[in-house]
Amino acid sequence: MPSAAATARARTTTTTPRVVVVTRKTNYQLLLERHGTHAQASFFLRMREQSIETVKARHDHFGVELDTVVAAIPNAWRRARVQRSDLHRFLFEPNDIVVAVGQDGLVANLAKYLDGQCGIGVNPEPDRNMGVLVPTASHETKALLVAAERGAVGIEERTMVEATLDDGQRLVAVNELFVGHRTHQSARYRIQLGLEQELQSSSGIVVTTGTGSTGWAQSIHRKRMTEVLLPSPQEPRLAFFVREAYPSLATGTMLTDGELGPDDDLVVASRMNDGGVIFGDGIEDDRLRFGWGTRATLRIAPQRLRMVCEI
Repeated sequence: MPSAAATARARTTTTTPRVVVVTRKTNYQLLLERHGTHAQASFFLRMREQSIETVKARHDHFGVELDTVVAAIPNAWRRARVQRSDLHRFLFEPNDIVVAVGQDGLVANLAKYLDGQCGIGVNPEPDRNMGVLVPTASHETKALLVAAERGAVGIEERTMVEATLDDGQRLVAVNELFVGHRTHQSARYRIQLGLEQELQSSSGIVVTTGTGSTGWAQSIHRKRMTEVLLPSPQEPRLAFFVREAYPSLATGTMLTDGELGPDDDLVVASRMNDGGVIFGDGIEDDRLRFGWGTRATLRIAPQRLRMVCEI
């Protein structure tokens, strides 16, 4: 008689494939939500010397691209749709093929909700979007879906970063994590890497992956003299930078950048009574509270973002 584990594996392998299509609302949809009607949204933009027709044209173009992606899903397969704003309450299945249709940032928003699922990034506007995380054209989706279901695709695994608080709360990001104050006030904390530690007052700490090294971290890196090298996307290494550390009688500026390998932890203990936060990938609304005495450990996350790169 087969074991329960064997039965579960057999059920997983015989289940009809499911494709989850992830999108975010277009600017036109957001305008309608805010102003109620097309005419009112048009008036709002016209008073600011802007045209709603441009926004509507992009919305219509996105609809065509999205229809192409949805039509590429084999008829016998299961399918689901989820908006970016609903990702926190959507239940992904272990064998889902997840298709993100939108900008690179959509994949960054999605990444922390995945745990080994295969992802495909579709770029609906290649003339506007860089396409680092969404390199696929909509018409290529069908071939990639079929190949991904057979396991006949190349997978690029990107390193992610995690922050774990001493109460067990956890946050994961594919670009970077920010540790600091939610306003422009100075962040106060004790930072420790190995045997080195220091009390600091600064504009916060940015811990970046290789994927994030082309964004915020790159601008920080470019403005300072440092021997720290930015990691590549698949490299199991992180880099961290303290922003504008302030020297005083109580605070120092010696431990302001460094690298984190697979066995390294960056430990930060908050000295902020109110307003201390940790957030990832620029999403300030999805944050961990980081009040006085709370300790955060930042390291390479155990999971990786798995994106289809080729057939």
